[in-house]
Parts: sequence; structure tokens; C-alpha cells
Amino acid sequence: MNQTLNLPAFEHQIVEKAGKQLIFDVFRKKYVSLTPEEWVRQHFLHWIVREKAYPAGLIAVEASLVYNKMARRADAIVYGRDGKALMIIECKASEVKITQDVFDQAAMYNFPMGVRYLVITNGVDHYCCFRENNAWTFLDDVPDYHKLDNRSQT
Repeated sequence: MNQTLNLPAFEHQIVEKAGKQLIFDVFRKKYVSLTPEEWVRQHFLHWIVREKAYPAGLIAVEASLVYNKMARRADAIVYGRDGKALMIIECKASEVKITQDVFDQAAMYNFPMGVRYLVITNGVDHYCCFRENNAWTFLDDVPDYHKLDNRSQT
């Protein structure tokens, strides 16, 4: 995968099976299909674990949720040490533009979860929003985990 992302490289394992490339996902502990979106997700998740001190064990990848009686999957959900969902992360392939529709999709996933943070990334552009009093505010950066976890308690 030769996509240029606005994220640091990380050590990864890629294999080929039946003509398909697979990447080892340390979060799910298995090889998964290496799609452009997966490439972004793996880079972003490794970045928040390494640079923002997010505990890998508190990140659920392709987490199931239900919205309007329909099963959906969030790209990733970050949990607090108390088990409460803190953040939904929505990843898109690097060539996908981040539009209002992408934010609407992530916000829809949030209805059943009620998280206070949403992150949208295509690996090039990263947007982080914080919800307070039912209003979303864009943050300058993705907060470190300890700030995220502490802020969620207020």
C-alpha cells in the first residue's frame, strides 16, 4: 500500500493469501483485508496508542452498535477505564474527502453511544470534535488519552 498519509509509519506485517493483501491487526489479533480504509485505520490507531498514550486494550475495532434497529459498525471506539465509551473514530480512505455526510455518519453512530468525542480521519486530514451541552466544538488536535478520560468525567 503506497498511500501517503499525514501519520507516522509503524511496524506492520503484511501477507498475501489467494491474491489478496492482509495486514495483521494487533487490536483484533488477526489478519484482515488490507483496504485503503484499513491502512488509514491501522496508522491512526497506532499513532494514538504510541503518541497520545491511548491504551490499546481500551480500543474496540469495528465495534458493533445498533441505530434505528439496524446493526452498524463503528471503525473504532475508545473506552474509558470505567468501560464507558469516550470516543468514536471514523476512518475513510485517503482519497475520500471529509464532507458533512461523513460527519453525519459518525454523529449517527453516536446516538446510541452518547460519546463526547468524535474523530474523523482520512489519514491526511484529522478532525476531532468535543460535545458539550449538545453542541459540537472542533478541537485543534486529538487530545492525549489522560485528558480525554479526565475531561469526560466533568
